[in-house]
Formats: sequence, structure tokens, C-alpha cells
Amino acid sequence: MSSLLARVGRFSARHRWWVIVAWILVFASLVGLYTVGSQTPSDAAADQGPSDTPAAQALDRMGDEFPAGEDGGSTLQLVFAPEGGDVAAAADDIADVLAEAEALPGVDAVADPFDPAAHGISPDREIAVATLSYGEVAEADQEALYDAARELQETAPPGLGVELGGNLVPLGAPAPGPGEGIGVVLALIVLAVTFGSLIAAGINLLLAVFGVGIGLVGVLAYGAFAPLGENSIILASMLGLAVGIDYSLFILSRFRIELRKGREVEDAVARATGTAGTAVVFAGMTVIVALVALMVAGMTVITEMGMAAGFAVAVAVLLALTLLPACMRLMGARALSRRQRKACERGEIWQEGGEQKRGLIRGWSSVVVKKPVTSLICGLIVLVIAALPVLDMKTASHVPGGTDPSSTERAAYNLILDGFGGIQSPLIVLAEGEDIAEHAADIEADLSSLEGAHAVTPAEVNDAGDYARITVIPEEGPIADSTKDLVHEIRGDADAIDGVHLEVTGETAIGIDQDADMMLALLIYIAVIVAISLVLMIVLFRSVLIPIVATVGYLLSVGASFGASVAVFQWGWLGILPAPQGDPMMSLLPIILVGVLFGLAMDYQVFLVSRIQEMYRAGMDPRLAIREGFARSGPVLAAAATIMIVVFAGFALAEFAVGAAIAFGLMVGVAADAFIVRMVLMPALLSLLGRSAWWTPKWLDRVIPDVDVEGHALDAPARVG
Repeated sequence: MSSLLARVGRFSARHRWWVIVAWILVFASLVGLYTVGSQTPSDAAADQGPSDTPAAQALDRMGDEFPAGEDGGSTLQLVFAPEGGDVAAAADDIADVLAEAEALPGVDAVADPFDPAAHGISPDREIAVATLSYGEVAEADQEALYDAARELQETAPPGLGVELGGNLVPLGAPAPGPGEGIGVVLALIVLAVTFGSLIAAGINLLLAVFGVGIGLVGVLAYGAFAPLGENSIILASMLGLAVGIDYSLFILSRFRIELRKGREVEDAVARATGTAGTAVVFAGMTVIVALVALMVAGMTVITEMGMAAGFAVAVAVLLALTLLPACMRLMGARALSRRQRKACERGEIWQEGGEQKRGLIRGWSSVVVKKPVTSLICGLIVLVIAALPVLDMKTASHVPGGTDPSSTERAAYNLILDGFGGIQSPLIVLAEGEDIAEHAADIEADLSSLEGAHAVTPAEVNDAGDYARITVIPEEGPIADSTKDLVHEIRGDADAIDGVHLEVTGETAIGIDQDADMMLALLIYIAVIVAISLVLMIVLFRSVLIPIVATVGYLLSVGASFGASVAVFQWGWLGILPAPQGDPMMSLLPIILVGVLFGLAMDYQVFLVSRIQEMYRAGMDPRLAIREGFARSGPVLAAAATIMIVVFAGFALAEFAVGAAIAFGLMVGVAADAFIVRMVLMPALLSLLGRSAWWTPKWLDRVIPDVDVEGHALDAPARVG
């Protein structure tokens, strides 16, 4: 493979302008496809629903047996919680506010909470709820109507405790803040410090951003002709940027080393592409296979995210193997720092096997190699402590009342929950059986007796008399454990009445099923990528123990990422972040973290251990090979990880809770994987294992193909040119 990639790199360098133009044309073509596709009307819609879950299937049957009426349109709830705790004492003030509400723009009707038919007063008479009906409201008008209601809330009498809820409340993500831009700027600074060349740093970052652009436009172009979910590009954008920076960084770093060895620019390009490029291909292939393997979860939204992210990673690999060599040929010696260029001009040749100058990374590796047991124990303690909060991790497909616990929308939701139970998130029980009306009373009695059931409405029977629909109001909200237990208990007693079968549906039950399916998908996905990583790393490193150690280390870094996310966003430990805290993790978040961290962990593993392997195969003692390989690859790995950390830190400063939680989890995961797993645990274990770390059964060694990451095939000149 190294010979083939070297020829690709040399060809791209020689025909650099054609390669650059070709990639620009690819980008323009994808933009054109997207433009044409977006203007073509399509009736197809993305299938994002959990169509195979019990609750979703029951909802389909209920729709057939109980056709839905017309949509009631948009509503806004005025929730009153007077300081005195008695809504009757505040009746006059409430009436004045409702009179003003009738004059608000777009309001068709105002429901009086004191009207017995409205059921707007809580049983303890501490909460009153008035509903403002708006009819059908265009999306463009929602914000203006909501702002008018907020003015009414702000001018209400003091102590009346007015909060706003309802489906007119805008729950979208806030506008991006400056953190993302700051992260990119810091990434450029880290690259500039690493390379000592602003040109090299700029090219590295530019290619990564260009690759993300091609990947996203390609996914959107496909989505313009075939339906795709709105979440399909989340993983693609994050992972595409991460691996794009890493792949270019690793190849560009090897190119700089080859220049310092005295090679001509074109030869240095070919050698870098053949050696570091082989590792890039292997790392990229591992990530792509793992992302495509997301389809084993059997969920459309997860499969689409995996395929889109896999495409983005493939683009990053192709750019690193073709466009980057073209750019390296254009940069030439300017890819080196000024001091390194002067050294080359003086004829000073950098010796690959010679003793390198002492520095932080070499000192780090020496300490780890000399004291492997202590290093191993310290690293494990840090990772285990960071991962402990994962034992309390809770997930939810959506957060009721919006993602901001301090908002008026969440306050309104919680007030209604306290006063009326889970009326905003009811469970719909679909009962099936002959002459179902005869069993209705027994069904209602059984449901009312269940723990966690706040109220049960009378059964509604369909025209054929074989289906009944009963609404169960849970005591708590849709993500509470008591509500989940209530759903499971109803299903457990589904056939308790002879001739009757019960099913649970509704938005709350669907969310519970979706969350459970997502967690199952996560476990399946982790098992699949563990198997994939073991197989591919055995092929790459020709070792059995190293892949096992690497995979266990990856799982530890994932645990640290999950644990830190729980502590900060679920427990609210780090209150300085702008994003809201105190909610369960979104169901998609663990899979996104697992996917992105797997991609980065494989990058770090391949580029660190491949250099150690190169030193070992050159005849060095195992411990010396660790120090020398670490000294060469460690600075690049540290730079790559630091870049990812500052980029994700910028996104973690966003006000949007979901985006901030993803970025924060990735920031912690990258730091744990790069600086603890790869730069502490891995060299410590390699030092303890010694030569046995590279052991492979003879029968396995005979069947494993030779990947040649070290580029031995390139030593034959005829194979390079």
C-alpha cells in the first residue's frame, strides 16, 4: 500500500494545479446538485420515527380506529401561581390580565380558568391555567406573537406569578455565539506553534474546513433528492472537522521530517504520503467501517448519521492523499520553520535514528517507561474517577418544557405538573377485544389502581366496538422513572382481563420506547466497533495484545467523557457555562460521543504506536523504541489533541444545551484519550509487556497481510517513481 500511496502523492505533487482544480470542480458540482435538488418539489419525507417500537405501532392502529379531528392550532398558556397560594384571592388580578390577553395580536379566544368546564384550577387551588387560542399561526409570526405575550407577563401585577407555556413558545436553538470562532482561531494558533510556519498551519486548517464543506454539501445534495433527517449532518460536521485536521497534520508533519532529512520536495511528498498516508488510510478505514456499522442498530436516524459521517471521513482521507500533496508541493520548504529552513540550507541533515534533543515529550515518555506501574495506576485512577458519574446517567429523547431549566416555559411546565400531574404528557391506552365496552369499567379500574397513575379518563369506544381509547394521566412527567415504570406495568398486565389486550401509545410512550431503543443501539454499536477495531489493529500492528489494550483504553476514555457530561450537564457542577444545565442527556448524545471519540482514538492509536512499531522493527530494544517513537509522534499527537480540545471548547461555550453537551463531552473524551490513555497507559503497558506486546501466533502471522506502515517498500527507488 505504501508504494501505491507514494505514487498517488507524487502524481498529485507533479500535477498540483490539475488536482486543485479537480477538487474545486467537485465542490462546485455538489453545490449545483444541491441547488437543483432543493428546487425540485418532493412529497417524500424523512422517516425519523421509531416505526418499529410498540408505542409507534399502537399509534398507527389508533389512528386507523380513531381518526384524528382537525388540529386545534397554536396555543399559549398563562400559568398563575400567586404568592399567597390561593388563586381565588387573586381572581381580580387574574381577570385583569386575561382581559388584556384578549386584546393581544392574533388571539382568537381566552379560556377562563374559573369556568368549571375549563378545568383550569388545580385541586389544591394554588395554580390557575388560562389557555390563549391563536388558530393557525405562520412560523414567521410566532416570535412576534410570543413577544407580545411576554410583555403582558412582565407588566402583570407583582406577586401574581405568571409563567408562559404552550405550543406557541419558541423552543429552537439560540443563535451561535463567538465560542466557535474563538476555537477555530485557537486551533490555528496551536498549528502555527506546532509547525513554526503560518503557511503550513493555514493550509492544514483550510483543507480541514474545505473537507467539511465538501462532506456537508455532498450529504445535503443527496438529501435534496432522497429524504434525510435533520440530524444526519451533526456527526458528519464534527467528525469531518476532527479527522480532517488530524489527517493533514500527520501527513504534513511527516513531510516536514522528510524535508529535514535532505530529500527533495517531490520525494518528501511521496515519502510522507506513502508512510503517514498509509496510517491515514488505515485509521480512516477503521472509522468508516465503524460508522457504517451503525446500521446494525436498525434505526433510520442512526443509520443516516453513520452514513453521512462515513462520507465526511472518506472525503477527509481523499483530500489528505491528493489535495494535501499538491499543496505541500506548492509550499515546498516554506512548510518548515525559519530556523529549520536555515539548517537545511547549511546542509544539516536530521537523523531519524539519532538521539533527539531533550524536551517535554521525551521527558514524559522517559518517566512513564521508567515507572510504568505508577503511571498505569495514576492514569487508571483519574479515568475511573472521571467515569463514576456515568452510573447515574439518565437519557431522554426530548426534554419537556424546553432545554432551559431556568426559562419561563420550564417554570410553566413544572407548575402545571405540580398542580395537575402529568396532564401535559398523558399515556394513551388502546384496548382491543370483542364488545370492548363491556370491559371498559374493569379496564379503567385496573389502570386507576396502578402506582404512578394520577387520573384515568373514561374510555372512548370506536364505531366497530372492538377498540377503546383510555387516557392515563401519570403523576409525574414523561422522563420520570415513575412514568416509565407505569408504562412497563401496563404492558406487563396487558392481558390480565380475559379477551382484552392493552397497548400503550402517545408521545410519552413513544419517547420512552425511543430512549430504550437508543440505549440498546448504543450497546450494540459499542460491541460492533470493539470487534472492528480489534480486527483491523491486529492487521496493522501484527499484535494481539496491543489491539486489546488500545480498545480497553478507548472504552475508558468514553467512560470519562460520559461521566464528565453527567456531572456538568445533568448534575450542574460547572455553572460557569452559558448553556442550561440540570437535564438528562439527549438520547442521541452517547452515540455521537462514541462515534466521534472512536474516530479520534483510532487516529491517535495508529499514529503513536505505528511510530513505536517502526522503531522496534528497526532493531531497537522495546523500551528504547517506546521512547524514540514517542518522542517523534508524541508532539504531533499532543498538537492534534490540543487542537481538538480548543475547537470543542469553543463549541462548549454555546448557549444551545445539546450542542454544548456534545462539544463538552468530546473535549473531555479527547483530553482523556490523548493525554492519559495514549500518552500514559499505552506506553506504560507496552513497557511492562516488553517484546510480548508484539507477539502474534505463527498461524495468524502467516495470514495477516503486510500493511507496511513504515514504508520499507519505498526504499526501492523503482517502486516510488
